[in-house]
Amino acid sequence: MNITALRPQLIGCIDPISNVFIRIGFKPNQITILSLVFGIGCAVCYMQRMFLLGSILLAISTILDLVDGNVARKTNCQSDFGAVLDWIIDKYVDGLVLLGIGLSETTIISQYLTVSSRIDTAIFSLAIIGSLMNTFIKPVTYAEIGYTKREDGKIDDPLEGIGFFGRPETIICLIFFSIINQIWIAVILIAICTNLSALQRINYIAHCHGTYK
Repeated sequence: MNITALRPQLIGCIDPISNVFIRIGFKPNQITILSLVFGIGCAVCYMQRMFLLGSILLAISTILDLVDGNVARKTNCQSDFGAVLDWIIDKYVDGLVLLGIGLSETTIISQYLTVSSRIDTAIFSLAIIGSLMNTFIKPVTYAEIGYTKREDGKIDDPLEGIGFFGRPETIICLIFFSIINQIWIAVILIAICTNLSALQRINYIAHCHGTYK
C-alpha cells in the first residue's frame, strides 16, 4: 500500500483549485507545463541551498500535477498526448529536483557522515535512478503485459498500490526534510527506499507474470 493508491480520495481535496483554473481558462497541458516551471524553480532553489523556498515550490508543482488531470476530467479534455506529457514532466521534475540538491554542494552528505565525496555522488545517483526506475516499471509493464483499461483517464493496473515508496512518498520526504534543514537524510532515504520499492514491484510482476508461475 502506498499514497498513490489513495489518489482518488486526494483528488476531491483539490477540486476548488481545479475549478479556479477552469474559470481562468487554463488547459490541462498548460497546467502540466506550469508544474514543470515550479519544479525547475524548486531545483534552482535547492541548488542555491534555499531549501525552505524550494520545498514550497515543490509542493505547488505537486499540487498542479494533480490539478491537470482533474481539470482534464472535468472539462472532458483528456488526451493520450496529455497522459504522456504528464508522465514525462513528472520525471523531469523528479530528476531535476534531486540534481539540484546534488549540485547545491558536492559534499552535502559527506559533511554529515564520514564518507568520501565519491560515495556522496553514488548516493545521489542511486536516488535519481531509483526515483526514475520505480516509475519506469509501470509503462514498461503496460507495453509488455498489455494493461490498457482506463479509469478517469488513467490506466487501471495493480501496480498502482504496489511499492511502499513511490513519487508521493519521495516528495513528502523531500519537503519534510527541507523544512527541518536536513535534506541529506531525504536523499539517503530516497536512494534506499525507491530502489527497494522498485524491487518490490518487480517481484510482484514476477509472481503474477514471470518465473514464479
